[in-house]
Amino acid sequence: MRIHWKGVFPAITTQFRADQSLDPAATASHLNAMIEAGIHGVVFLGTVGENTALDYQEKLTLLTEMKQVVNGRIPVLTGVAEYTTPLACRFARDAEKIGVDGLMVLPAMVYKADRRETLTHFRTVARATSLPVMVYNNPVSYAVDVTPEMFEELADEPSIVAIKESSENVRRITDLVNQVGDRYILFCGVDDLVLESILLGAQGWISGLVNAFPEENRALWDLAASGQWELARGLYRWYTPLLHLDTKIKLVQYIKLAMAETGLGSEWVRAPRLPLVGAERDEILAVIRKAIFTRPTLRAASEALR
Repeated sequence: MRIHWKGVFPAITTQFRADQSLDPAATASHLNAMIEAGIHGVVFLGTVGENTALDYQEKLTLLTEMKQVVNGRIPVLTGVAEYTTPLACRFARDAEKIGVDGLMVLPAMVYKADRRETLTHFRTVARATSLPVMVYNNPVSYAVDVTPEMFEELADEPSIVAIKESSENVRRITDLVNQVGDRYILFCGVDDLVLESILLGAQGWISGLVNAFPEENRALWDLAASGQWELARGLYRWYTPLLHLDTKIKLVQYIKLAMAETGLGSEWVRAPRLPLVGAERDEILAVIRKAIFTRPTLRAASEALR
């Protein structure tokens, strides 16, 4: 199965109203802003999309409506993050009926599976549909690590085509290439390791902060992908304090607050998450507002990419 996924794919936020109800219109508006900024694809219902905070039917409703908004302009993937393997398979089949272009499959939620159980989960979900699958490896958040050796075992599953590598160990990019060659499309899944990951061979970037800074995200990707390393380093150094926010427990609140500050969405989240207050809010706002105040012009980047 040959899939040509590459570039910047937002792990896009799900927008809510102040009463925590789903806000499809605001989500659609944000999605359009991302597409107009030049993103290459989109992942709904990932960690940043608050997958586990939505009920089953809400997820399907969101995918149905956003698929219509995209209207074939970019690839549409959905996160698959359920508590059991059978439920993950059911969701994968329902997402396929809606017409998504691929699945980003997470380990089963809550239970910390061992090696055999993890491999069985990913194989079973991959075989539930004809859709291409990206395996989301995030042992930091989900306490299940899919190692390079395990990906070698999964290489005989033709529909598993990509890896979102979020172990926060950039060595994994090289280890994966050494272990499985070019068998999988490799995506960086940690915002503040993206430049290093591109240098080592990542072909895509599933980003959180792109939700608030899409033009800068696209410029950084384009500069690095074209080998404009000096310009890329300069932009990366400005961006890194923001990108660090993607690695924290409250990354969803931090990213949504950044979106509110840049006029690209609201900061409303769904409980148990709550909007930031007090000293923590002031601290994160200071990071965001400093970045906005010192925001670089992208003229040099544009000229270098001509």
